[in-house]
Amino acid sequence: MTKQLCVYCSSSDRLDAKYYAAATELGHELVARGWGLVYGGGKTGLMGAVARAVKEKGGKVVGVIPEFMKVRELAFPEADELISVVTMRERKLLMEARADAFVTLPGGWGTLEEIMEILTLRQLDIVKKPCVFLNQDRFYDDLVKLFERMLAEKFFKPSNMELYRTAATVPEVFAQIEASARVQAEPKWFETRCAGECGIRVAHGTHGTHGNHGKLKENAENLCTETRF
Repeated sequence: MTKQLCVYCSSSDRLDAKYYAAATELGHELVARGWGLVYGGGKTGLMGAVARAVKEKGGKVVGVIPEFMKVRELAFPEADELISVVTMRERKLLMEARADAFVTLPGGWGTLEEIMEILTLRQLDIVKKPCVFLNQDRFYDDLVKLFERMLAEKFFKPSNMELYRTAATVPEVFAQIEASARVQAEPKWFETRCAGECGIRVAHGTHGTHGNHGKLKENAENLCTETRF
């Protein structure tokens, strides 16, 4: 069965020509490497560019598009499979389910929202698939700096920085997909023994507070619900 690459990208037709060129190159390259495309089903912007490029090389295109976009004639009619959904949430869920890896091209809020949801699920070890940003002309440098600040201020663990990769060129995208295919998320929570008199095993919280648990059962196997990540 053909692997499916989910591509998140802009639907804007007002971008610099270099961004459409990169989307076209990605579409050609993914077919050459034996991948199919899963994307948001649109015919405009980078979305349309990557879809047309895949079809030019004989590849398979699966589009997932909400009805409100379809009725505005924004859908890519040459898609091999065009799935209509009601909500944006349904769209994201189907794209996630059909994908074997995720690539994010330069984009705006919608593009960021899509990949950030996947990275959140990746952190929770719900999604276990590679995630790569095409950092064309250092487009995502500031986002990576924000991630580094989140790490420095302990909003997440160092291992989170391994859950995504950046690539400066389209060929490097596929090298990074392969390199990160076996990366696993570190468990977000851990359990320790309660230091109090109750003897109950607990998972400590970020504030480290120990409350009065009381006698929940006759034995000491009950769990406190405090957590730390």
